[in-house]
Amino acid sequence: MNLDITEQSLPVFEALASKVRMKIIHLLAEQPRNVKELAQSLELTSAIMTMHVKKLEKAGIIQSELVSGKGGLQKKCYLVTEKMEVLFPSKERELKKFHETEVSVGHYTDFSIEPTCGIATTDRIIGEFDDPRYFLYPDRMSAKILWFGKGYVEYKLPNFLLGNQDPSELEISLELSSEAPFTNSNWPSDIHFYLNNVVLGKWTSPGDFGDSRGKFTPDWWPSEVNQYGLLKRLRITSDGTYMDGLKISDVSLDDVSIREKQWTFRIAVLEESPNVGGVTLFGTGFGNYNQDIRFRLYYNDSELTKEETEKLS
Repeated sequence: MNLDITEQSLPVFEALASKVRMKIIHLLAEQPRNVKELAQSLELTSAIMTMHVKKLEKAGIIQSELVSGKGGLQKKCYLVTEKMEVLFPSKERELKKFHETEVSVGHYTDFSIEPTCGIATTDRIIGEFDDPRYFLYPDRMSAKILWFGKGYVEYKLPNFLLGNQDPSELEISLELSSEAPFTNSNWPSDIHFYLNNVVLGKWTSPGDFGDSRGKFTPDWWPSEVNQYGLLKRLRITSDGTYMDGLKISDVSLDDVSIREKQWTFRIAVLEESPNVGGVTLFGTGFGNYNQDIRFRLYYNDSELTKEETEKLS
């Protein structure tokens, strides 16, 4: 989870400003618990515990769902945040030069998927659920959400880096979650990322979220299916690849042939992974973040040698 110093992040800071809520996070890190179990562990009433749970839910730190128990339906809580990174205002970063390309969710150039699966624009479902053939339908270019149980989707995009520009970091940001039948906040999925056929690493999505509607999800979208994902930021630097600030591999810019004129980016759920829980990709008009798959290549200008200048001319 990425935070910044704006009012949008206030619910998270407020949720963490409580010893009780910090204890709740520690308890849920051990295992999911229902409200009654949390209340008993902290010697509080269920009513007070419900208030604390709602604060943590609003902040996106935990998710909950109604499950059947011995005494009927119970509200079970799950920790869904692995780490947080607070981004402070930085003049240096704002002044950094970069090339930006945003690729629409439906603009994939290759795929190989298995159900459950589906694809939709902001206006309608394309074709039918669980039929991979509709991933070839011409209207898929307008798709802003897609999901599949296992397999991959692949995107190609241009690289506008010039000869006198030294790449320092590639940032890829996208909103995604697992893909469960209907929704399930506790549905882990190992999602792998590739750039130019090099494995960058994996991130394990905690679940497929449907406890509340996405901020940008269209009104016609069914309430019983995936509503929103988590905004994740992949950063490839000179010393490795990071997910939301946490290093996930030693793959560097040099390893992925960053100066290639065209990049290939793949998102995959592998059959041999421990957690095969699918993936849902959210684009503009769906989920909580109104963006598609965004690529930013940061660079520094450098002086060209005479030979390099002649090659470019």
